Amino acid sequence: MPLGRSLSMTSLNGLPQCEDEDLPVEDLLLFEVSWEVTNKVGGIYTVIQTKAKTTADEWGENYFLIGPYFEQNVKTQVEFSEPPNPAVKKAMDTMKSQGCQVFFGRWLIEGSPYVLLFDIGSAAWNLDKWKGELWEVSNIGIPFHDQEANDAVIFGSLTAWFLRELSCQFDDKPNIIAHFHEWQAGVGLILSRSQKLPVATIFTTHATLLGRYLCAASIDFYNNLDQFDIDKEAGERQIYHRYCMERASVHCAHVFTTVSQITATEAEHMLKKSPDVVTPNGLNIKKFSAMHEFQNLHSMYKARIQEFIRGHFYGHLDFDLDKTLFFFIAGRYEFSNKGADMFLEALSRLNFLLRVHKTDVTVVVFFIMPAKTNNFNVETLKGQAVRKQLWDTAQSVKEKFGRKLYNSLLKGEIPDLNKILDRDDISIMKRAIFTTQRHTLPPVTTHNMIDDSNDPILNTIRRIGLFNNRTDRVKVILHPEFLSSTSPLLPLDYEEFVRGCHLGVFPSYYEPWGYTPAECTVMGIPSVTTNLSGFGCFMQEHVADPAAYGIYIVDRRFRSPDESCNQLTQFLYGFCQQNRRQRIIQRNRTERLSDLLDWKYLGRYYMHARHLALSRTFPVKFELEPSAPPKTEGFRYPRPSSVPPSPSASQHSSPHHSEAEDEDEDERYDEDEEAERDRQNIKSPFTIGALPQGKKKQHGEYRN
Repeated sequence: MPLGRSLSMTSLNGLPQCEDEDLPVEDLLLFEVSWEVTNKVGGIYTVIQTKAKTTADEWGENYFLIGPYFEQNVKTQVEFSEPPNPAVKKAMDTMKSQGCQVFFGRWLIEGSPYVLLFDIGSAAWNLDKWKGELWEVSNIGIPFHDQEANDAVIFGSLTAWFLRELSCQFDDKPNIIAHFHEWQAGVGLILSRSQKLPVATIFTTHATLLGRYLCAASIDFYNNLDQFDIDKEAGERQIYHRYCMERASVHCAHVFTTVSQITATEAEHMLKKSPDVVTPNGLNIKKFSAMHEFQNLHSMYKARIQEFIRGHFYGHLDFDLDKTLFFFIAGRYEFSNKGADMFLEALSRLNFLLRVHKTDVTVVVFFIMPAKTNNFNVETLKGQAVRKQLWDTAQSVKEKFGRKLYNSLLKGEIPDLNKILDRDDISIMKRAIFTTQRHTLPPVTTHNMIDDSNDPILNTIRRIGLFNNRTDRVKVILHPEFLSSTSPLLPLDYEEFVRGCHLGVFPSYYEPWGYTPAECTVMGIPSVTTNLSGFGCFMQEHVADPAAYGIYIVDRRFRSPDESCNQLTQFLYGFCQQNRRQRIIQRNRTERLSDLLDWKYLGRYYMHARHLALSRTFPVKFELEPSAPPKTEGFRYPRPSSVPPSPSASQHSSPHHSEAEDEDEDERYDEDEEAERDRQNIKSPFTIGALPQGKKKQHGEYRN
């Protein structure tokens, strides 16, 4: 590559791509390092897995992922092969000759990227030596009892060793970029920089360690960001060494990125450095060839959920399933961080509103949050058995009835309907009805909880009194286990379940990004999020009227908890007042936002981070053009023309609104016109904003 060659981005159909003549990937190797490569622990696995195809399409054979080797994961996810790159193979052979087990192959996901996996156990005998080396270069001591931190030291040392063996084989090119995710991979970055390896390094934090711990302790986090004694707080929680590993990684990296603007603010105070680039998380979007196919899927899976409801509420099924809405919250069981506390309080208030206004709408709310359980609840299993028995009884009577009707019609007779069912049929049906009699309320949980007396969700349900009484218009079901299509209770995968629901509710207090509402969006399901989640902030920036597109954003940053809860209640109540037509229109709009969350669109931020790292590491060979940083300010989906001008008109505060209003809104709605306008908007060129006054632009640094 000629010296001083510039790095730039060009727009193709509105989506920036790397210019091959400006950044030839054959002269570069990209390594992405994470503890969650082939190893699902949390949301970072989803980030890396879904981004792999876009990155592999860009980098081809020069893209590699580095992670830990766990046999149980590798058996079903990795196809072993020999490295096609001779330099990679030589570096691996050198490590193997010194007793380390290193595996290479293709990860069997979309894009089929190459993976390099280190067996942590095979190198554990080096732990004391490597902990000593880390102490010498950073003064970070790792306690012997913290196995996760010790594994991180081994993993990071192996990564740095591999990068050293690889880079020493190259003279001028190819240049190496190493992208490290989270503190578990950070030791590799620290050691690479301390050894002065010719590697451009990027570090991404998906959530700060201390931030997650502080928020879990129900501390007023965001209003006191500048008040915390960071070292003291980390020490009290016995994570000081982990915090030091994270902070050192951030300050050692050539480029520091995080996933959202809210986390960027957090990192500035917790890690004492502002991110260079904000890299929002995306998904692989698969568009259906048939128009509104996702609406058909919603109907199909909603019917499957209704079957479960028929069994769960047998004997108390005195509500109309066609007028029943399904809400859900899902994720890690972090009661406060995920907003389950506020959601339950809002449900109590929603139940009151629905009862006072005597509405015929019923809301069934699912909590999909894994917790420790013994087994399925016997009463829940019995409900599904009763439902199946009733179905079999109805089918046998129907078949007998149909046969008699058929024979009568063949004879040219109109059957006597009083005689077509005999006494035995009546007895069978009466026995079936008796089996549906129930002397207890439908259970609020599907499983036997190991410590239900101390479970925060169950204790809150007891406090607010949502016990699935007949008079309750809000019914609650806690499903403390991940969903599976093989479950005898609710045989649906998570994606199928989400498609069958009407609204996802995620009023999180601490949510650096928020994949759950993002997944709802790409499936065309409206969702509730907050302005303390990365996803909520992202949507506020990109969509002029998020609520019109089915993204309800609760203000948890600038309002008191009670005001936020009231706002959430109003969102839920307003949603309950929508008729079926309005919900269909809203789902159409929600699904159109999926283009914003596609990695084909969001991958540009990672491209910019890599360009910036190269320009800072090899300034003689790479220079970043001023027009390079991707900007999204001013890029917003317009407010749909069919939405009434005031929010109060689009969301009725009272159930007693006129049908004429609905008809008027329907006439103003033009699906094709709106969809075409949104398609054009997603392709709009980006604007380059000016730097804030008083801030001098550094070489290669741009505001994001």
